[in-house]
Order: sequence, then structure tokens, then C-alpha cells
Amino acid sequence: MEIWAALFPILLTDVVNPVLFAFLVFAAGTDRPILLSSSMLLGHTAAYFGAGIVLALFMEKITGYFATPHTIDFVIGLILGLVLIWLALQSKKDSGKRPDEETQQFTVPGAFGFGAMINFIGIPFAVPYFAAIDQILKADYSASQAVMTLLSYNLVYALPFAMVPVLSAVMGEKAKPILAKINARLDRVSGFLMPLMLGVIGLALVADAITYFVSGSGLF
Repeated sequence: MEIWAALFPILLTDVVNPVLFAFLVFAAGTDRPILLSSSMLLGHTAAYFGAGIVLALFMEKITGYFATPHTIDFVIGLILGLVLIWLALQSKKDSGKRPDEETQQFTVPGAFGFGAMINFIGIPFAVPYFAAIDQILKADYSASQAVMTLLSYNLVYALPFAMVPVLSAVMGEKAKPILAKINARLDRVSGFLMPLMLGVIGLALVADAITYFVSGSGLF
């Protein structure tokens, strides 16, 4: 459970994803709100987890581990920290796409596929995920433990977004204005919160790497 002390702040930043939430609200405004928003969230979660596995395996081949931390882990952490700090300075102008009147009406498979594609539409908001993977790979875990931790991270990540199909199921049409208000507020809050959280996590990763290079032991 110690790993969650490092993962939880990253998860909080990762969850502030106005792009995914906006498209889920869009799906909830269709004639099949529960089915389409659920399918979109499942598509996003499956693709996010799959991408995490691919990234972890790629990094495993480079560093040859899943056992104990190596210097390369902290080099990666330093690079990610600097990228997060740079994003914090640049993210006042959100480049993520939002649904508009030209956005297609979805079928269930289309919603699932589009949910997966949101991983790429909202890539600036997914950068903390790289940091989460780096923290998991630095832990003294077997491959199966690392995969289960990554799966747990993805499931916890999906929970706040599950409010869209849940509210649609419980409240029906009455959920639409509530979700629209939450969506608008999240969009405003993310403009302030994302740079702050990205900067804090970036500084923490840089400090962790520098401490390792100086003392031979990281902060996390």
C-alpha cells in the first residue's frame, strides 16, 4: 500500500480530465445516455490500461527490470518531472478538443471506440499517467503485482467519471442540466487546478531524482 502514497496525488491530477468528462456528458445527452456513456467510459478505460501495459513493457525492455529501481528509473522520473513543470507553465491554454454540433452521433461500438480515442485527443491531460507508471515500475514488484497495481489505478481513475451513466440511470432527463453544470465548472476549475497540480508533481519528481543522484536514495 505504500505505493499509493506516491500514486494518489498523481491520480488526483490525472482525474481532472475535462475532455473525457465533456464527451461523457455529450453521450449522456443522446437518446441512449446510459448505454453510450458507459460504453465510452469502458472504451477509454480499456485503452488507458492497455496503453499503460504497452508503456510498462517498453520501459521494462529498456531497463530490464520489474524488480528493483535502477538509475534509469530516476532519469525517466527527472524527464517526466521537467515535462510536467513545462506543461504546468503551458497549460493555461487548454488544447483538448471538446464535443460540438459537428460531433458524430454514436453507436455503441462507436462510443467505445471514441472513448479509446479520447486518450489521444486529451493527451496533455494524460501525462501524469506516465508518472504513475514510472512510480509502479520503481516499486519492488513482480510483473503480476505491477499489472494489478496498474489495473487498480485505472479502475479508481474511472470511478469519478462513472457518475455520468449513474446519474443518467437514477435521474433520467433531470440529470442533463446537472451534468452540464458540473462539466462547465470542471472546465473552469481545471484551468486553475491543472497547472498547479502538474507543477507540484513535476517538482516532486525532479526533487526525487536529484535526491537519488546526490545521496543514492530517492524520496519516494
